[in-house]
Amino acid sequence: MSDTTTGRYADVNGISLYYETHGTGRPLVLLHGGLGSGEMFGPILPTLAERHQVILPDLQAHGRTADIDRPIDIALMADDVAALIDHLGLDRPDVVGYSLGGGVALQVAVRHPEKVGRLVTASAHISTDAIPAEMREQQGQVNAAAAEFMKETPMYQSYVRVAPRPEDFPRLLDKIGEAMSHDFDLTEEVRGLQVPTLIVAGDADMAPPSHYVEVFKLLDGGLRDGGWMGEGRPKGGHALAILPGLTHYNLFASPLFAAVTLAFVDPEEQAWVG
Repeated sequence: MSDTTTGRYADVNGISLYYETHGTGRPLVLLHGGLGSGEMFGPILPTLAERHQVILPDLQAHGRTADIDRPIDIALMADDVAALIDHLGLDRPDVVGYSLGGGVALQVAVRHPEKVGRLVTASAHISTDAIPAEMREQQGQVNAAAAEFMKETPMYQSYVRVAPRPEDFPRLLDKIGEAMSHDFDLTEEVRGLQVPTLIVAGDADMAPPSHYVEVFKLLDGGLRDGGWMGEGRPKGGHALAILPGLTHYNLFASPLFAAVTLAFVDPEEQAWVG
């Protein structure tokens, strides 16, 4: 962890949002996965904070941010992040998110493109049917009744250690389960993205690599040879990274995730990103 760490609360968009700041440099907002918190990025945070000021929020009902009376909804959480960007006076920070945070990051870029420099969305499929039916069935069973069975899991233990109201865990499971029960398809939102976007997935992620290739195609990617000078790369500066040896459950802590993120958000230091 960086020694420039500060943990604070910002009252934005009707929620008291906890966030930390690590490192110095051009700002990068880093968004965690469902049932996690900013702490889950501990293994890669020093690498990112060497070159960037990393802003690490805990999303609604996660980590040190208490729940409020509204659903868990990626669009609403994206508005929270946009309000945090304004609150901190950040000038078009890069926005990086994993899983739930990847969906939120995508929505920040869709709903507030003028506030975002570059977007990295990792392990975040864009339609319900991208994942197998048995996985969707499991997600549909997430509810308060599962809380008792989760008490031995690292997710629960980290939650109760930092949550303002540890007793809210069953309620969080209910809200997450409700959010996951709705069908969705973000094809048109992706197609309309106005900021350079990196799509990231593990080679054994929740959705198959083929899904992320299709997402890349929506961004004009993978349709032709890139050319000696990169002239055939996607017109919007988009990119795709399928990371070897990783799953949905360890990608967020991988040095490979940190490496491709930095390569994309710091294009002036890389030859391969347009």
